[in-house]
Amino acid sequence: MTYTCFDVDVSAKVAHVQMKRPEAFNSMVPEFWTELPEIVQSLDADGEARAIVISSTGKHFTAGMDLAVFASSGLESQGEVETGRKRAELRRNVLRLQDSFSCLDRARMPVLAAVQGGCIGGGVDLVSACDMRYCTENAFFCIQEINIGMTADVGTFPRLPHVMPQGLVRELAYTGRRLPAAEARDSGLVNQVYKDHDALVEGVLGTAAEIATRSPLAVWGSKEMLNYARDHTIADGLDYIATWQTGMFQPADMAEAFAAKKEGREAEFADLLPHRKKL
Repeated sequence: MTYTCFDVDVSAKVAHVQMKRPEAFNSMVPEFWTELPEIVQSLDADGEARAIVISSTGKHFTAGMDLAVFASSGLESQGEVETGRKRAELRRNVLRLQDSFSCLDRARMPVLAAVQGGCIGGGVDLVSACDMRYCTENAFFCIQEINIGMTADVGTFPRLPHVMPQGLVRELAYTGRRLPAAEARDSGLVNQVYKDHDALVEGVLGTAAEIATRSPLAVWGSKEMLNYARDHTIADGLDYIATWQTGMFQPADMAEAFAAKKEGREAEFADLLPHRKKL
């Protein structure tokens, strides 16, 4: 399928989702917000891909939300609309935008972000919803919303304090300053910094390929447990993983892992079952 904002390739159990509007710094136009969840939900439903890599093209990862998104809300064309109803519709629209990134959190497979150049505004919302983040030496991250007189509202603030120190998140949120690659690595936002874009994409695809060799059921369980533990107490997390293991743990994948190691070969695991339920 052809998309306005993305190229998608699935190879060796790894899905590579690449933003393809470098001439516009990969700004998040209205199509972006419908195409990304459509792509991720399709990959999740098929169950073939065991990891997703989101990368970009050109000088910058993304310049963030395009102004056309605000114009496409349709509220301006409704004329004299009662204030409460207009505000309720605006809230619904924000929730829709949030869901475009929440699908990354809900996907059964890990999502890895590969960032070059600027990751601005909505780009920070996006990468905050990914499992892991990697970047180039020239990359920087910016909570741009404060610089244009608004509060970031698509996922940065609920997620980023779980990734990096709260005080630093607040500094970035209040000042709108750029967070350079080295500081992003030192603060825990990114796992690794690469010299250039080519090395970045090659390295992140390599990490995704390594994940793809593991049991997809065990990887899914690990993601499920990590997300649940992030959002609940330790006691809740322990209780949930006990329940998960009771239902989802099966010895076949473990037996295959041990047999493959003993025989000096790569383990072969069955894909996750496909499903058609919307994320």
